[in-house]
Amino acid sequence: QVQLVESGGGLVQAGGSLRLSCAASARTVSNHAMGWFRQAPGKEREFVAAVSWGGGITKYADSVNGRFTISRDNVKNTVYLQMNSLKPEDTAVYYCAASRLGLAVTPTSYDYWGQGTQVTVSS
Repeated sequence: QVQLVESGGGLVQAGGSLRLSCAASARTVSNHAMGWFRQAPGKEREFVAAVSWGGGITKYADSVNGRFTISRDNVKNTVYLQMNSLKPEDTAVYYCAASRLGLAVTPTSYDYWGQGTQVTVSS
């Protein structure tokens, strides 16, 4: 099965930046839409950003639009989330996910999930 592994999380001060990476185990993930979600303690998993299989279409949650950028490198089988101007409310576990049915904003639309990487933003 497809495996996804996130990396790049950590602790950063408000206003700082992080870049998350999601490495896929197989070349065939290149024809999947990819998404980033986050989940804070006691809260539902929340859509952050998504990118189409070819990289030409992107979507962002209103809360991160203008601050975060999603991109993908299908040669490296890797998806990135560049996070700038981080705020304490961005603190969460960030998950990447793959959808064989296309770009979507709901967690149930995705088939494969990584284990998550912790992002903590201090004030």
